Amino acid sequence: MADKVLMKGNEAIAEAAIIAGCRHYFGYPITPQTEIAAYMAKRMPKIGGCFLQAESEIAAINMVYGVASTGHRVMTSSSSPGISLKGEGLSYLAGADLPSLIVNVQRGGPGLGGIQPSQSDYYQATKAGGHGDFRMIVLAPASVQEMADLTVKGFELADTYRMTSMILADGTMGQMMEPVSLDLDVKPAPEKPWATTGTNLEREHNIVNSLFLSPEKLEEENFKRYERYKYIEENEAMYEEYMMDDAEICIAAFGIAARVAKNAINEARAQGIKVGLIRPITLWPFPNAPFKKAAESVKQIISVELSMGQMIDDIKLASECRVPVTLCNRVGGMIPSPEQVLEAIIEANNGGAK
Repeated sequence: MADKVLMKGNEAIAEAAIIAGCRHYFGYPITPQTEIAAYMAKRMPKIGGCFLQAESEIAAINMVYGVASTGHRVMTSSSSPGISLKGEGLSYLAGADLPSLIVNVQRGGPGLGGIQPSQSDYYQATKAGGHGDFRMIVLAPASVQEMADLTVKGFELADTYRMTSMILADGTMGQMMEPVSLDLDVKPAPEKPWATTGTNLEREHNIVNSLFLSPEKLEEENFKRYERYKYIEENEAMYEEYMMDDAEICIAAFGIAARVAKNAINEARAQGIKVGLIRPITLWPFPNAPFKKAAESVKQIISVELSMGQMIDDIKLASECRVPVTLCNRVGGMIPSPEQVLEAIIEANNGGAK
């Protein structure tokens, strides 16, 4: 077994990115993700990489665009309001079909909100990362080990499908410390014949662009992009099931909420209540299949979130509205307790739906 090191979640992301071959990082400090930038500031110069604290989040995402166009693995990170500032750049990356990794370690909102953990950027990440018709692959870690593992996976998916991957972590995941194995399975980056690497007079020029003045051409590109998205939805959804074999109640949760939910499930099981967990690991593509299956046997789905219920619509669509979907939540930087989740489970078991 590989040795493990004690790391913060933010540090695990940064080191995993380096292990994955990222040598370019552009960012701007904001709580609770600043440790990513601080870690990169120390490590990148030592390995011949480039760390640059941009003058703004807007500048940082456009620097990502520039490096991504050359085919190199590149990353930026921020927290909620900073990601909003990157929205235009995220849309440009999508319009140019450029792979990159974006990290959002979420804080409470809206507005400047607070610096405590949240999951209230779910809509932004999965529905509206920026203007226009596009999607991002969204990965939701629930441990410091997954912060590292999904960083590598994010780069690989971005390269495979020529699109942006996002790590959507709540502030707790970024700040907590756990033992991590850095013996990560990194696959070689694919060839990128589209990259702007200079022709050496041996090929035609590559052009990276998101501007299509012909409406027919723009429509064609969007249709092609959504064919790729359809394939991703069918083949790349990731999730974990916990005690779902005989479950009569299903908990849906990701990130820190899923860890809290597991504690509540264990206690409910000790009380004889048949409850299980479906934890989406990819928030897009959303894992529809397990929820559709669960709706055939459970009497209620409880979504445990650090938001006002932003994941509920996806759960209802996935389960085809065949069972009630209720919410157990805290917001504004607060985290549901196992006791709160257990209370919701008991209420559902007694036939109630909030």
